[in-house]
Amino acid sequence: MKNNVSNLKLALEQYASESNLTELEVVEKLKDYYFNKKVTDNLKLYKKGQKKVSEITKNLKISSRKFYAILDKKKIEYTKYNKS
Repeated sequence: MKNNVSNLKLALEQYASESNLTELEVVEKLKDYYFNKKVTDNLKLYKKGQKKVSEITKNLKISSRKFYAILDKKKIEYTKYNKS
């Protein structure tokens, strides 16, 4: 386990030096990449009607407002309910 972590750290430092970024910026980019990957997988299931919004927001650990903002951003239709 320790060997795997050291290999990962070495690869991260090498990539950071090649791309002129800090290690934290590289980690943030990786985090964004994997979050977007999870979002697209869940959106496919949402479009098919296999997953509900509550399940997706629980899995992604985001609020429903943020999920609806993602739907707006990706121009995906959803039913809007009136609060009154």
